[in-house]
Amino acid sequence: MTANGRPSVGDEVMEGRTRAVVTDIRQGVLWLRAPGRAEWPARDPKQLKVIRTRGKRRAAGDA
Repeated sequence: MTANGRPSVGDEVMEGRTRAVVTDIRQGVLWLRAPGRAEWPARDPKQLKVIRTRGKRRAAGDA
């Protein structure tokens, strides 16, 4: 998570009822990926809820 509270690359987030990982930030747009789905742009990055940061995912062996 960045200092401004926005998710960063590698963070696990919830977008509505979908759990996903932030895979990229392109021209200010956060891109998400979930198992079995292609990447998609976040609908409203301000509504994303960070479940685990990249650091926590790495510590758990998930990143």
